[in-house]
Amino acid sequence: MKKEPNYIIAEDWFAQQNWKPFAFQKQTWKAFLQGKHGLLNAPTGSGKTYALWFPIVLDYINHHPDYKTTHKRGLKAIWITPLRALSHEIKQSAERVAHDLGTGLTVGIRSGDTSTNERAKQKRNMPDLLITTPESLHLLLATKGYANTFKHCSAIVVDEWHELLGSKRGVQTELGLSRLKSISENLRIWGISATIGNLEQARQVLLGPDSSALKNSVLIKANLPKKITVKSIIPSTMETFPWRGHLGLRLLPEVIPIINKSRTTLLFTNTRSQCEIWFQKILEKHPEYAGEIAMHHGSINKETRQWVEQAIRNESLKAVVCTSSLDLGVDFAPVETVVQIGGTKGIARFLQRAGRSGHRPGEESVIYFLPTHALELVEASALQQAVKKNAVEDRIPYLNSFDVLLQYLTTLAVSDGFYSETIYKEVRNTFCFQGISEEQWQWLLNFLVLGSQSLQSYDEYKKVEVEEDGLFKVHNRGIAMRHRFQIGTIVGDANLTVRYQKGGYIGTIEEYFISKLKAGDVFTFAGRNLEFIRIKQMQVHVRNSNKKSTKVPAWMGGRMTFSAQMSELLRNELYSASLPFSDQSIEIRSLKTIFDKQRVDSIVPKPDEFLIETFESHDGHHHIFYPFEGRAVHEAMGSLLSYRISLLSPITFSLAFNDYGFELLSDQKLDIQEIIDNNLFTTDFLFDDLQKSLNSTEMAKRKFRDIAVISGLIFTGYPEKGIKMKHLQSSSQLLFDVFKEYESDNLLYQQAYTETFEHQLEEGRLRLALGRIDEQKFIWKHCGQPTPFSFPLITDRLREKLSSEKLADRIKRMIAKLQNK
Repeated sequence: MKKEPNYIIAEDWFAQQNWKPFAFQKQTWKAFLQGKHGLLNAPTGSGKTYALWFPIVLDYINHHPDYKTTHKRGLKAIWITPLRALSHEIKQSAERVAHDLGTGLTVGIRSGDTSTNERAKQKRNMPDLLITTPESLHLLLATKGYANTFKHCSAIVVDEWHELLGSKRGVQTELGLSRLKSISENLRIWGISATIGNLEQARQVLLGPDSSALKNSVLIKANLPKKITVKSIIPSTMETFPWRGHLGLRLLPEVIPIINKSRTTLLFTNTRSQCEIWFQKILEKHPEYAGEIAMHHGSINKETRQWVEQAIRNESLKAVVCTSSLDLGVDFAPVETVVQIGGTKGIARFLQRAGRSGHRPGEESVIYFLPTHALELVEASALQQAVKKNAVEDRIPYLNSFDVLLQYLTTLAVSDGFYSETIYKEVRNTFCFQGISEEQWQWLLNFLVLGSQSLQSYDEYKKVEVEEDGLFKVHNRGIAMRHRFQIGTIVGDANLTVRYQKGGYIGTIEEYFISKLKAGDVFTFAGRNLEFIRIKQMQVHVRNSNKKSTKVPAWMGGRMTFSAQMSELLRNELYSASLPFSDQSIEIRSLKTIFDKQRVDSIVPKPDEFLIETFESHDGHHHIFYPFEGRAVHEAMGSLLSYRISLLSPITFSLAFNDYGFELLSDQKLDIQEIIDNNLFTTDFLFDDLQKSLNSTEMAKRKFRDIAVISGLIFTGYPEKGIKMKHLQSSSQLLFDVFKEYESDNLLYQQAYTETFEHQLEEGRLRLALGRIDEQKFIWKHCGQPTPFSFPLITDRLREKLSSEKLADRIKRMIAKLQNK
């Protein structure tokens, strides 16, 4: 069969580099040049960038036979990346291809880091190939005459699509693509995705569920066998009673030989504080590493991060302690080994990090799993299974994000204006808004022009005007300027100041935790029992309390929770403890002493069993439930159960939860049989009961602040003069209360509740978990003391009351006492 001349150009270039194109690269070139859209699924480090830059350049050569002598300026292709940090590597690849083939094509970057001078140059002369972010793409759509900029664009590539999908940045991308499809007739849309479970749905979201683009599209999978070797670091002696934090740094001597035998090692931690501690401890114990070890996380300034990245490439660093800041895309050839400190809680994140080592096609990726407490070895065993089965999580796309849609419509009104009928058709073709009704659309248009129903007397909410021919347009320069400053969907989480009612300052705490408290709830903070009174202007007002029943704060870094797929794998590994010893994984075998003691005091549940343990201590009556579903589901399930129990008898609980189970602690004994007989784990009336069990209004109010910012209801301030979070919060609370009182059908107000239940409390997963529990046999064990399974929950309660030294001493005494019984 005769080859197309441009394939020869591509294959010759690969041969000059001593490379050979992979089958998936050739498939992608062919599909693109046939005019198809598509989604490319390939592992990191496999050559995805060349799979799509090449056909874009070849297509240009195809349509411009005189390309070596004549170069027609103008934007020809856009490459969207979720991370600005990846832009420079993508640019280098594009420039290499464009230059080596003698095309004269220019490559530019447009992101938050792009200087004002560079933007001005781009305004006069757009580069041929533009690398940008979803936010910067929308800023271009907010520019007058944007249609002329994009009309000759023949390709859009959305890189790391799995990172954008399942977030509002993904919705922003969907809307941007819906507009560009109408402007450019010959546009081809391609996504690149590495680790994702729901690939088919990912393609639908990218191209639109019923679009002609989807019908003319392909899904290309790179069948490149990537060997991932997971090695668990198993402690030589295993304590019978595990607790969070008792391992970790104790295994540092096991890590040093790993670092010494590799060119470069990345040590991934889950939190920034953990990153700092490990970096300091390694240097403290091994000062000879000074100058050869570095740290990389999101709070470190950009220059230092870039220096560290370059030092890895130059092989001048032996090890880097890092967080998720090095998860994505960055190509570090010298990295031979990765160490994961503590459980990643998700398969995709673990595979992403494993892929940072051996970042070349065909090379083995080696990742060591270092547990921070013994039961995390069950998670390590589950991850081994995930690698064997190629299991990976789905990313769930957002639906009806009206705040993002309002921002987008204002963007179009700020530039050239829009006609309702045209944009409604485009918007309805996106996945996010496929179900939007005429009535909802009309509400959104009224909102832009008049403000909402209850705000019509305030001119500041009337942003868009309707001209005689029906064009929706922003004429006010101030509104246009403020809108451009605020384009984007990333809104930061806030810290609240904790103060006594009379004014004494105690410290700061994350609003995520505080937003769930009701007046009168008691929580432990800074070693004190504090009664929550109210939140006022981003301050938490409290008073001292003598109550024993308290809540322990959940901190942002410790809030990572198991994904649904990870929970299922973990349960299966836990159940395997009942199999013959020879059929167990190394990790499960290593936990034999823990499982043996658990069986003496209680049971290790089998697949058809749901374990409940109760015992008494000087703290009160402990009631512990083990769904093994992850902390987010356990938090909601614990609150739900305590509410339903309170309907049977007046009793108050203190709730604690981790990834394995949750505890209801009270000063009264609870009749577990009554819970079982009354079917309190039912999914009936779940939504209503969940609303009543948590302070859902306060949680929705916090969620509404983000929605108010994204939709443009609240202005966050000009650069360097941002409005303080407390002012944003008080403004959004005022609006929330107005809508609650006078306009409960307000779409943004309703969206706040929807997002609280669907995304924060994972109501869908909770429903599935309750359904599974309903089919299991309840095993209630009244234990004389804490069991190995309950011990991590019990000791977590002490964490907020004691310093780490005192905590360790206290736990040692507890273990000694339990082992002597």
